[in-house]
Amino acid sequence: MKILVADKIAESGVAMLREQGFEVVEAFKSSSPDKVIEFVSDVDAIIVRSATKITREVILAAPKLKAVGRAGVGVDNIDVDAATERGVIVMNTPGGNTIAACELAFTLMLCTARPVVQADASMRAGKWDKKSFEGIELNGKVLGVIGLGRIGGNLAKRALAFNMRVLAYDPYLTEEKAHQMGVEKVELDTLFAQADYISIHMPKTAETKNMINSAAIARMKDGVRIVNCARGGLIDEAALAEALKSRKVAAAGLDVFDAEPLQADSPLRGLPNVIMTPHLGASTVEAQEGVGIEVAEAIASVLKGGMIRNAINAPAVDPATLKILAPYLRLGELLGSVLQQVSAKDVTKITIRGWGKMTSYDNLPVVRSVQRGYLRKIAQDINDINAPRAMKRLGIEVQAHSSNTDTDYTDLLAVEAESSSGAKFCVAGTLFGKSQKSRMVSLNGRDVEAVLSGFLLVVENNDVPGIVGHIGTVLAKNGLNIANMSLSRNNVGGLALNICTLDSRPCEKAISELMAHKDIKGVQLVDLA
Repeated sequence: MKILVADKIAESGVAMLREQGFEVVEAFKSSSPDKVIEFVSDVDAIIVRSATKITREVILAAPKLKAVGRAGVGVDNIDVDAATERGVIVMNTPGGNTIAACELAFTLMLCTARPVVQADASMRAGKWDKKSFEGIELNGKVLGVIGLGRIGGNLAKRALAFNMRVLAYDPYLTEEKAHQMGVEKVELDTLFAQADYISIHMPKTAETKNMINSAAIARMKDGVRIVNCARGGLIDEAALAEALKSRKVAAAGLDVFDAEPLQADSPLRGLPNVIMTPHLGASTVEAQEGVGIEVAEAIASVLKGGMIRNAINAPAVDPATLKILAPYLRLGELLGSVLQQVSAKDVTKITIRGWGKMTSYDNLPVVRSVQRGYLRKIAQDINDINAPRAMKRLGIEVQAHSSNTDTDYTDLLAVEAESSSGAKFCVAGTLFGKSQKSRMVSLNGRDVEAVLSGFLLVVENNDVPGIVGHIGTVLAKNGLNIANMSLSRNNVGGLALNICTLDSRPCEKAISELMAHKDIKGVQLVDLA
């Protein structure tokens, strides 16, 4: 398998990939999409840092592509939507440069408090000017951390050691976690109003773009100091420049910018109270070694069918858990396929319920297996990565629940579809025996017993004598062998259900002959081959 390393990573990472038998192509001077396209026609994976852009065009030009790895945290240089549509895993390396980025943010915060950089420049110009470089202390001040992930959390820990009060805004931060970390969870307006220092650690999204703008700055304390080592575009740079000029913002420390390299005519250039570095967040020997090895290990694991690590668009499952869940994933895929073939065409909602051992684990892999099975015959090139998006395109809402109610089975997976008219269709299955074969045990509320394999002929008929004989005769006449037969009825003389597992696909003639019987009300073929 071939891996394209489009941006330079640590040699140890490249060496590790080659030692594992991968063909590695290093192309560091081909960061433009047009150049990258020349290399990707036969690659299985691509590794980038921040320079190379993996656009939709690049992804479409790489038919064998299975994974893109970013040696760093942000993935804004990768078209994640396009990758997801094609079933390509996108991974980053959130752990490798955490400390490096955190320490740079703290360094910039210190430099906004004490004008060390400006004083150094003055000294190099031959001056001795003590009066112009008075600073302030961090001790006793309030730090507002926007985004308390790995980097923001580590920054908060260091600020507490400097006797700062730490306010944190993070939509996903719980009160309990905030208490454990020694920070105060607050709303954004509270953080703006009380913070002496603000450090941003948010991803760049449509919602967070220019989140620090003129309106936000107006709600801040006079003399606030702002640091951004996260992503460019989180701060409206023109608004920040005006605030620095008016001293509403006393100082700023910036490592990332909306356009990189920073434009020569940027209003930030030349301002004495802003410290700027050229995107150095991960630029330490330790961080480069760490992310290089981390991204190489992640790519190797995916290509060898192992654990998916730090995926942006896929659930991560370790090999031990995957081994346990594997039979349930197969069961989920088969039940999803059965459901799609026996339900209406206008399904708007699918509900997945699990009982037993599988509920001890994250249900996302099982949910995706059901989605993959449901889409198997109605969409192309579906896998765990793009299945959820394909369901959304079809207008199907998917819900999943774990249940502890009593059932007749130790392990049970039930999948229900609801159509736009309110009609419901349900199929349930379990695993049998040491081989853990997938079996259907319920179809639309009726108890059945059918091995989920091959071709299932589902016959609904009046409960009268002679039906089984008629089915057997018609199938035999058409050269069809019955591997298994399951009979089900709710009451004597009512409607009954007959499921035949066949070794081969029945022809239209055989189905027509079955339907010709006056007591057979419906025949459906479920293809699981």
